[in-house]
Amino acid sequence: MFEKIQLLQMAQSMARQAAFRQNAVAQNVANADTPGYRALDVPSFAETYQDERTTPMRATRAGHLGAANRVNVAMEPDPDAAAMSPDGNSVSLEDEMVKSAEVQRAHTLALTVYRSSLDILRTSLGGK
Repeated sequence: MFEKIQLLQMAQSMARQAAFRQNAVAQNVANADTPGYRALDVPSFAETYQDERTTPMRATRAGHLGAANRVNVAMEPDPDAAAMSPDGNSVSLEDEMVKSAEVQRAHTLALTVYRSSLDILRTSLGGK
């Protein structure tokens, strides 16, 4: 019953998106010296959530029609990547550090929403 609470699911999705974006940042930093490497990024949670909300019909159980429809987020080349270096690499370590700070802030927000939701749920059930 309580595993289907929309706010808890949204907080979980926010945390997953932050982790996925941190993975993209880590790959970019690891490949900063790789010739021809293109920087990757992940769409923001707001864009992904908006795409999910505009889906005309959503299945809530495996037996429903269209149950396989899920929002898939993939790493794509970063459109905001800086100019390429002479070896064709588009990774800017400064930009990646800024993205890392943004990801950390997004993850902290997701955990705060999750904790607050749990506190409200406990209070509503009469717990402390």
